[in-house]
Amino acid sequence: MSGRSRPVEGIFRFRHPIEVRFGDTDAMGHVNNATYLAYLEAARAAYYLRITGHPFGTGPDAARHTFVIAEAHLAYRAPAFFGEPLVVEARIAWISRSSFGFEYRVVSEGGPIAPARTIADGATSQVMVDPVSGRVARFPADLLGAIEAFEGRPIPRRFPAETVEPPLA
Repeated sequence: MSGRSRPVEGIFRFRHPIEVRFGDTDAMGHVNNATYLAYLEAARAAYYLRITGHPFGTGPDAARHTFVIAEAHLAYRAPAFFGEPLVVEARIAWISRSSFGFEYRVVSEGGPIAPARTIADGATSQVMVDPVSGRVARFPADLLGAIEAFEGRPIPRRFPAETVEPPLA
């Protein structure tokens, strides 16, 4: 049995369009594997803008909190190609005292280049940081409230002992 992760399933309320540029592709003619991390980053930034009303690192919260990526996991399901419109679906999967998890699904809705399919899926873990001290900070209650209002559901809480390790191959 393979250690490959199961596809991310369920409903995503947030969708961010991605235009595959020629520079995103590699010698094989499909999107380079490293490019997907930039697609996830674009979706995270757009999600934050949707929740807070201002771009990440700006606005009234910029001096109060920021976050850094602690971990990223991706599973590649099918290739994507130059000119193919993609969508990155994103949602907050869990929250703890000072960290939180995003889940993503990259999909093609189909068109003249290729049929509709899931391209990739994965997750990132973020840690909240005080931008002045550079130290780990508590997840802001008001930000959690805004996320739960947008998602239309309570965000599951994760406690420090509940770490999730990727399966070994």
